[in-house]
Amino acid sequence: MIRIKLKKKQPQKKHKHLKNKARIRKKITGSSERPRLSVFRSQKHLYAQLIDDVSGKTLESCSSLKIKGNVKSQIELARKVGETIGKKALDKKIKKVVFDRGGFIYHGRVKALADGARQVGLEF
Repeated sequence: MIRIKLKKKQPQKKHKHLKNKARIRKKITGSSERPRLSVFRSQKHLYAQLIDDVSGKTLESCSSLKIKGNVKSQIELARKVGETIGKKALDKKIKKVVFDRGGFIYHGRVKALADGARQVGLEF
């Protein structure tokens, strides 16, 4: 069981996000055949990882910090992060993943990342 400590002075919105994350992580696990595609969204950047929960290792990772080029919007940048993590997964011969939105709403940048990964050929 995954436990996330809640600090007393955190805003209520932060508590809600951490509760959602814990509830989702109880149900989702990744294996070496079908790793977990974990997404973390901060105010400025977006991070994605392929994680094998059985061995406890990160197989691949990508972030918006590593993406270079002329990108006009955060949504477009998220799509590129999804395409990059998808290409890295396909290079390791991983075609199926379990999508872990990390407690974030499946909308905006999180949805764009998922669409970018699907566009390359990953199956959720």
